[in-house]
Amino acid sequence: MGMGISSRRKGSKRSRRAAMAEINVTPLVDVMLVLLIIFMVTVTLPAAGVPVELPESRAAPVEEKPDQITISIDAGGIIYIENEAVVAGRFPEALEALDRGDEQPLIVLRGDRSLDYGRVMQVMGELGRAGFTSISLVTDGSVSAP
Repeated sequence: MGMGISSRRKGSKRSRRAAMAEINVTPLVDVMLVLLIIFMVTVTLPAAGVPVELPESRAAPVEEKPDQITISIDAGGIIYIENEAVVAGRFPEALEALDRGDEQPLIVLRGDRSLDYGRVMQVMGELGRAGFTSISLVTDGSVSAP
């Protein structure tokens, strides 16, 4: 009754467990979902850098490029290159310090809707004088058709 008699030998290879034939993909799916969330958050962050109320337009969206430079002008007229404010009067020097790479980068200009048209044209004039010829103006594309 209390004796457990086993037919296994001590040196037998049959005492080992059989190899599992299935792969558990649950941890892989968890890691992929976390990476997807991180990717989605980091992709949307650069667009929300400088708070600018963009003018409305029904223009087609511009394709983003990896070597583009974003220049923003807020309601107070302060110029930002990417997310860093440029000291008043130092915009031409800041443009000269930009890394241009092999080919001319695309300049994405975001201007607040309350700005004077002349202020935007001053910035565009400085960009042209610095040799930046590819400039895209960004607007809020959420306007419905009239």
